[in-house]
Amino acid sequence: MDIRETVRAFIIDNFLFGDAGELENETSFLDSGVIDSTGMLELITYLEEHFNIRIEDEEMLPENMDSLNNVAAFLERKKGSQG
Repeated sequence: MDIRETVRAFIIDNFLFGDAGELENETSFLDSGVIDSTGMLELITYLEEHFNIRIEDEEMLPENMDSLNNVAAFLERKKGSQG
């Protein structure tokens, strides 16, 4: 399973209660109401634990965290910089 599909599965299981509904790769988590600010912290904790990375405060931005595409691109950059 690739990064995007791994994160998709987490979001569906934890925030959408198993119903993917309208969740597309570019769907804004915050604008669509999929995740609220507390949920965003839960997502960040999951990403840190599952992908064994540290997400700095200054990296917690919508352009890194607010869609499946954004999260996947961020994680690929993050893992590449640790490589």
